[in-house]
Amino acid sequence: MKSAILALLAILILGGGAAGAYFYFGQSAEASIGATEEHKAAKEEHKDKSHHKFVEIEPLVLPIIDKSGVTQVVSIVVVIEVGDEKKAAMVTQLQLQPRLKDAYIQELYGVLNRHAAMPDGVLQVGMVKERLNTISEKVMGEGVIEDVLLQVVNQRPI
Repeated sequence: MKSAILALLAILILGGGAAGAYFYFGQSAEASIGATEEHKAAKEEHKDKSHHKFVEIEPLVLPIIDKSGVTQVVSIVVVIEVGDEKKAAMVTQLQLQPRLKDAYIQELYGVLNRHAAMPDGVLQVGMVKERLNTISEKVMGEGVIEDVLLQVVNQRPI
């Protein structure tokens, strides 16, 4: 009698699990029906961004000067994002890279110290990026540069 009840209970549990799996997995997924508006918009946005070009600037090496002298050296690899091939050529062919690098060094040289940019000894990357974007726009003119990307930021104590 006990074995019959256990067998009936096992059949009910297995049957309930099978029915649940059938109803759960038997439904078609909404995403497989077709592209939604959100998907189409994201695809279109990606298509627009795929034409962006990236121009790498030579690495910047800046000393961190404190009251006691040079305490750290910061190395930054900067990549400039431009909208198209024509703007990328403006950055590379017109030899504006040395001007950009000079402007970056002039802007960051006096700013990177322990009080302004480095509380607790850690470089504030957001502040550096904002300043580089502002300087890039001044040197290149408005609408040429989309963004300044920091690829590598390295701090070394001396």
